[in-house]
Amino acid sequence: MAPNEPRFKRILLKLSGEALMGGNAFGIDPGVLKTVAKEVHSIQKLGVQVAIVIGGGNIFRGLKSAEYGIGRVPADQMGMLATVINAIALGEALGNLGSEYRVMSAIDMNKITEPYIRGRALHHLERGRIVILGAGTGNPFFSTDTAAALRAMEIGAEVLLKATKVDGVYNTDPEKSPDAKPFTRLTYQEVIDRNLQVMDMTAVALAMGQSLPIIVFNLRKRDNIRKVILSEGIGTLISGGTRDER
Repeated sequence: MAPNEPRFKRILLKLSGEALMGGNAFGIDPGVLKTVAKEVHSIQKLGVQVAIVIGGGNIFRGLKSAEYGIGRVPADQMGMLATVINAIALGEALGNLGSEYRVMSAIDMNKITEPYIRGRALHHLERGRIVILGAGTGNPFFSTDTAAALRAMEIGAEVLLKATKVDGVYNTDPEKSPDAKPFTRLTYQEVIDRNLQVMDMTAVALAMGQSLPIIVFNLRKRDNIRKVILSEGIGTLISGGTRDER
């Protein structure tokens, strides 16, 4: 494989809403938004077909609904709307760089986004457009991690890239424990058995059922999205293979 030849033809990138906050406590940091857009734009220029599922935790998290006296179902619906806000913002940032994109939503809002229809999403990807998928699965009680695994399988993505704020999956929280050890590889079952909180367990189980590889990597390191696309050894690979602890 040539140095600048991508390892994957089609990917699903999972971004958390919190990733867009930067150092802020809420909302979207303009600098972070532009940086993420530049990195996504750079891999599109390599010829990679890119779909993105984005969270909404920088605006509202349904899991914290009790704090507001709001029921879980309407709170999750509010969270889904928050993901669409993020999707539109990221789309505009990509458009400003010259990328062609489409924002699609699992909730019908035709005056703002396209509805998510699998065939239409595939049509956009095959024509080189970045597809940004908002509103999760369109259902309460399902995380955007689960939406990412589901959409990745629907569109035939070769890998699910899970962007985080640390270098991969660790045996304990690296932000709390200086002795935390990273893994280079894990099996799906090990993630479930160890209850490693890298992503929603429903998402891991879905990926395991279809042998969809997951790579967990650090979004905060410059050009890491591109590096994951071009070379191995970045982050943690979760698949059906054997575990390898560094």
